[in-house]
Amino acid sequence: MINIQNVLLVDDDQNLRRIGKLALERVGRWDVATAASGAEVMELVRQNRPDVILLDVMMPGMDGTETLRVLKGDKSTAAIPVILMTAKIQTHELTSYLTLGASGIIAKPFDPLKLPSEISTILSHCVACQART
Repeated sequence: MINIQNVLLVDDDQNLRRIGKLALERVGRWDVATAASGAEVMELVRQNRPDVILLDVMMPGMDGTETLRVLKGDKSTAAIPVILMTAKIQTHELTSYLTLGASGIIAKPFDPLKLPSEISTILSHCVACQART
C-alpha cells in the first residue's frame, strides 16, 4: 500500500478543487496542492512530487488524457499513480484510460467524505502502484 502524504488535485472547476482539497485535507489528512489545468501539472509535480495525482479528464487546452500521456512518458513522473476523475464513465472509455496508464477512475460528482477512501481503495488494488513502494 502506498503511504499517501501529498496529493495533487487537478480540475478546471474552482468549486471542485476547493471541495476536493478540503475533503482530502480534513478527511484524508493529506497535504494537497491544486492545479487548474494540465499545463500547470508538470511544474507542480517537479516542485511537490505528489504521492498521487487526481486528474480531471475534461479540461480546456491540455485535457486529462493528454496530461496523463505526458506524465507517463516522462521518466521522472511515470511512476506517480494518476487517478482520473470524470462524469463520463463508459466501459470503452475506462479501458482506454487504464491502457494509457491511469491507476483508476473516480466518478464525478464525487462524495467528498468518501473521496479519500476511494483513492486508498484504488491504490490498494493497483499492481503498478504496489511495485512502486
